[in-house]
Amino acid sequence: MKRIASVLALAMCAVSTEPVCGQTLKTVVDRGSLICGVSQGIYGFSAADSEGNWSGFDVDFCRAIAAAIFNDKGKVTFIPLATKDRFASLQSGGVDVLSRNSSWTLSRESEFRLNFAAVTYYDGQGFLVRHARNVTSALELDDPKICVQSGTTTELNLDDYFRANKMAYQPIAQSNPDDALKAYVSGRCDVLTSDVSQLYAEKLKLAAPDHHIVLPDIISKEPLGPVVRQGDDQWFNIVKWTHFAMINAEELGMKSTTIEEALKSDRPDIKRFLGTEGNYGEPLGLSRGWAARIITLVGNYGEVFERNVGVGSKLGIPRGLNQLWTSGGIQYAPPVR
Repeated sequence: MKRIASVLALAMCAVSTEPVCGQTLKTVVDRGSLICGVSQGIYGFSAADSEGNWSGFDVDFCRAIAAAIFNDKGKVTFIPLATKDRFASLQSGGVDVLSRNSSWTLSRESEFRLNFAAVTYYDGQGFLVRHARNVTSALELDDPKICVQSGTTTELNLDDYFRANKMAYQPIAQSNPDDALKAYVSGRCDVLTSDVSQLYAEKLKLAAPDHHIVLPDIISKEPLGPVVRQGDDQWFNIVKWTHFAMINAEELGMKSTTIEEALKSDRPDIKRFLGTEGNYGEPLGLSRGWAARIITLVGNYGEVFERNVGVGSKLGIPRGLNQLWTSGGIQYAPPVR
C-alpha cells in the first residue's frame, strides 16, 4: 500500500502542469504517517486524555485522511499548537495539515499563503454568561467586562459588534483559552466570548455548568476547516475531498456499519464512490478504494459529528447549519463522478 501510494504521488507530480508540486503526499507516505496540527485541548474537537490518546471532531478528520492514504486511521501524529503558532507551524512544514478550530478568512489565505480546503464546521461567535445575570441576549449586557482571547478574529468581531450596536464594553484580553476561562471563573469578567462550539466545551469545565448559559446571539460567521500550504494542488485536493467523501457518504446513506452492504449496491453513484466503477482515486494520488476506507475506518460526516459534539455527546450541540443540505443545513459536497 505504501509503495503504491508513493508511486502514484510521484506520477501525479511528474504530469502536473502547475508551476509547483510540493509532493506533500510523497513526504507523508515516505514518513509512514500524517502529522496533524490540532488545538491544545478543546473537548469534543481535539483533546488528549491522561494517556495521550487524542479524540474529537478535528482529530477524526485527520484520521480520515490517514485512512484514505494508508488504510490505517492510526497513522497520525498529533501536534498540539497554540493559537499564535498554528499558521507558522503549517507554513514551516512542521505539520502537514492544520485541523484546529481556525476560521477561514481572506487575509489568512492571502497573507499567510495558505488554503482552507473545506468548511467542516459552520460556527459563529457567541457569549457565555451566568444565569444569575438574568439576560437572554447580548444586547441586554450593560457595559460588561468580557474575557476574550487576544490576537484572534474573536477579538475583532467583539469590537465590531459593540461598536455597531453603540454599546460600551470592557475587553479583558487573555493570551489563551485557559486563561480566559480562569478570568471568567474568578469574576474578573462578566462574560466569556468565543466560537459557540468552544463555549459549549468550556462550559463543561465549570464547577456548576447548569449555572451558566450560552446566549442565542451569533455575532459572526466562523467557517472552520482544515488548512494546507499553497503550492501543492494534489495535497489540497486530497484534504478537500476527504471532507466531501464524508458528506457524500452520509447523503448516500452509507456509514461505517453498512459499507459491506453498500458494496453490493447497483447504484452508479455508490459504485463510483466505493471505487467499484470508474477510477476516481488515482487522479488524486490514491487508490480506488480511498473513500470506502474513510467511511469504514472513521465514518461518514454525521457519525463523526454526533459522537464528538452532537446532541448525544457531552457537548450536546444541535447540528443546525451543519445538517446536510437535504435536511435544512448547508453542508453540501460535489459528487464523485
